[in-house]
Amino acid sequence: MSHFFATCPKGLEYLLRDELLALGATEANESLAGVRFAGTLETAYRACLWSRLASRILLPLAEFDAADDESLYAGVQSIDWSAHLAPHGTLAVDAHTALSKLTHSQFIAQRTKDAVVDQFRQRDGARPGVDTDEPDIRVNLRLKRDRATLSLDLAGTPLHRRGWREQQGEAPLKENLAAAMLLRAHWPQVYADGGALLDPMCGSGTLLIEGALMAADVAAGLRREYFGFLGWQQHDIALWRGLLEQARERAEAGLRHLRPAFFGSDADPRMVQVAKRNAQEAGVAGFLTLEKHEVAHAAPPAGQASGLVITNPPYGERLGDRAQMPQLYRALGDALRERFTGWRAAVLAGDAELGRALGLHADKRYALYNGALETVLLTFDLSPKETAPRERKPLSPGAQMLKNRLEKTVRHQRKRLAREGVFCWRAYDQDLPEYAAAIDVYGRPDAEPWLHVQEYRAPADVPVDVARTRLREIVRVAGEVFGVPRERIALKTRERGKGGAKYGRFDQRGEFHEVEEGGLRFLVNLTDYLDTGLFLDHRLVRAKLRELARDKRFLNLFAYTATASVYAAAGGARDTTSVDLSGTYLEWASRNLALNGFTGAAHRLVQADATTFLRQDRGHYGMIYVDPPTFSNSKRAEDFDVQRDHAALLLACAERLASDGVVVFSNNFRRFKLDVDALEERFTIEDWSAASIPFDFARRADIHGCWLLRLRAQASPWEDSVRHLRGRR
Repeated sequence: MSHFFATCPKGLEYLLRDELLALGATEANESLAGVRFAGTLETAYRACLWSRLASRILLPLAEFDAADDESLYAGVQSIDWSAHLAPHGTLAVDAHTALSKLTHSQFIAQRTKDAVVDQFRQRDGARPGVDTDEPDIRVNLRLKRDRATLSLDLAGTPLHRRGWREQQGEAPLKENLAAAMLLRAHWPQVYADGGALLDPMCGSGTLLIEGALMAADVAAGLRREYFGFLGWQQHDIALWRGLLEQARERAEAGLRHLRPAFFGSDADPRMVQVAKRNAQEAGVAGFLTLEKHEVAHAAPPAGQASGLVITNPPYGERLGDRAQMPQLYRALGDALRERFTGWRAAVLAGDAELGRALGLHADKRYALYNGALETVLLTFDLSPKETAPRERKPLSPGAQMLKNRLEKTVRHQRKRLAREGVFCWRAYDQDLPEYAAAIDVYGRPDAEPWLHVQEYRAPADVPVDVARTRLREIVRVAGEVFGVPRERIALKTRERGKGGAKYGRFDQRGEFHEVEEGGLRFLVNLTDYLDTGLFLDHRLVRAKLRELARDKRFLNLFAYTATASVYAAAGGARDTTSVDLSGTYLEWASRNLALNGFTGAAHRLVQADATTFLRQDRGHYGMIYVDPPTFSNSKRAEDFDVQRDHAALLLACAERLASDGVVVFSNNFRRFKLDVDALEERFTIEDWSAASIPFDFARRADIHGCWLLRLRAQASPWEDSVRHLRGRR
């Protein structure tokens, strides 16, 4: 059993995880732009041959520290390269670096190549050559925070290159992104139900060809002539040939039964011809019907009552004029609304504004990356309710009461929100017991807001169907009061099960939205996690950090998405160090810092357990922010209980605190009691809890506690005696 890493475009991680499990991986865990998985060599071969979503399949060989040229060279030479490459073979090296002292990727690649070649020259007197196109092995070195991961690239070239594309347009859609669009739009099920596939702006035909190959069970890599393992010394030729033969048999069977249910058109006759040639090369030309006409004339093909309309319109970035794009999207939306009743649709829009120009309400939104461009995939159910909206039922008396309450809150808070520049705030928090939810607003001054509705546990005597009805009423009322469409309302619900209520499975969209707080910008994710990335009740705590941070070294423990570090940096901190055990949160933190212009060595991100970091770090900080979870039982760290362990944690902070520094300690455990007896010998303690609660959380004044702790001066014998007597009492 070996461990591998499959890379993919951001936004495809969860789809790729499921695909790898289906291909035989024994475990698969998503991370940013990839999935770690375990399996045999056969699993890796299957991934190279069958994966429609992966970009590369990497076999890690070693990890080592590489803070300088010498350690990089030594780490590469620690591998026995004769086990992977023949002395007269060829190699290529890809290198990537981030947040490291070695910053030049070409230099890193050159030194990696030198280390491999020198090992052969010293041992055999012969040296491998370099082939950047189709080498016997391709070496991948990724350097992050001075830690190197050295891998073999078993794909050799990106797996989205299927081997059938002869020509492409000016802004081509990568094949693995096309596959992700088809999967998100449920194309396999649509085809199984007898539906057709139609692309009214087909370009070079990528979506149609991928859809046909998917429906015919043709392996994504079957037409590729080169893989990175073919010249590898450990390549199992018999195993690979067997897998190829199985794939060919499945393809032949699938193509025999494939229906001619694929239709495309484009306004550019040259692209129609390109699509035809690509379809011929892919072996599916006989199943596609391709025509020239404008998107406004798109209509269901004769004899096709249902199916999926899927397309990747231009965004105005590299094709067309941005000013003309909304008109194009409106024409597409009108065609879908007027002629495709009963179909499904999926559109990869350049951004949310272009998506809104369609004039349709999306049932799902997914953030996807087309190369370096961040886009949004919108999916639609074009049922009669979409084409002819029915008159809404009157609100129930309870819902009307809720609407009155919410309108009153908005009316009373509007001036204060404007005066204080607050765009992210809590508008409702179970004010009416029957409507058990919190409603949070996330916005910025230059964009329409988002609403985040989080359901609380309903009382045990409330029937499930009644609770669900009330939750639907909450979403409807919130949308009406704030003028926000349903697709901009994120809903988190609870499901009943053994042991009481629990939150249901979250969407995995990878969709981030930029919001503003205190003149700073942050990314929030309203769908994928229980928390959104910005704790609204800590707004004043963050403002306090900015107030206290000037000229101080700032340490942020349990940093989460590093919003506190951004505030400290904005307040003039000399440098910031953000510590968290989660790589996902640290990537998010890095984006938050960069979004506000705080990058470079002065803003350090450390993946570590907070208590371990305090034991090992030797720095001293003018301000330490500690906002721990209530409980933690991570496998990578010691169990943590904030009530039981906070005193030891804060005393450890004292060892890292400058003499004139301050520890800002907060937590959200409602029954928390600060252990003053254990802490007052080292600290003077200021309870700042009441002052730290924002006005929109005043109804839940116990939502968090906050204390400012400063080191005591060396105590006199008289002070020691007083404390001793107090302790005896």
